[in-house]
Amino acid sequence: MSANINAEQFVKKLKTYSSPVEQKKYQRYFKFDEDNVFIGVRMGQVFALAKEFIDMPPDEIEKLLESPIHEVRVGAVSIMDWLARSKKTSEERRKELFDLYIRRHDRINNWDLVDRSAPYVVGGYLADKPRKILHKLGRSKNMWERRTAIVSTGYFIRQGDVADTFKIAEILLKDDEDLIHKATGWMLRAAGGTDRQKLLSFLDKYSATMPRTALRYAIEHLDKEQRSHYLSMKKVK
Repeated sequence: MSANINAEQFVKKLKTYSSPVEQKKYQRYFKFDEDNVFIGVRMGQVFALAKEFIDMPPDEIEKLLESPIHEVRVGAVSIMDWLARSKKTSEERRKELFDLYIRRHDRINNWDLVDRSAPYVVGGYLADKPRKILHKLGRSKNMWERRTAIVSTGYFIRQGDVADTFKIAEILLKDDEDLIHKATGWMLRAAGGTDRQKLLSFLDKYSATMPRTALRYAIEHLDKEQRSHYLSMKKVK
């Protein structure tokens, strides 16, 4: 496989999985334009191929990110994700992946690209480091950078650390984008699974003013009485 660890070989092999049927399915969920082209490859196939190319160097991964083909960019972030998850990956390589993600966030420009890679590539790298960059991203004008800010905290939650999730959620409470509301509610719900009392305290303070979508996602795992309580607070406003 060593001779094939490059972007050109990845794209060539990926295209062999292209299917008009799968391409049509993507039209239900994604916007198609000249910078976001779909060739109809199932995500499971993209993920599996990315694992085959896990030793691809960062400069070749960046070439994949530059592609207008959506599945190619999914492949790029999937390679990054597999590498970030691997215990064999050196700290130096983890930093290279993190730096590449942040530097080329212009190409990580859809919810699925962020969700596929942010927890381990960004969150995993920052687990034992200062996290000011996430709070900066949370205030970015770029919607996908804001989504990275909150979704990256998913890694911290798995480690029992929920502080940044609630802090960044607070930053995003007045966001205008529904995809940010969903991600915020999703992470709040996950954080509540680790520390229920902190979630309840957050909801006591913000449920009346936070976006309805975020609220509904956040309370999904609460009991019926609690859900009704927080939804009624929203109605009072």
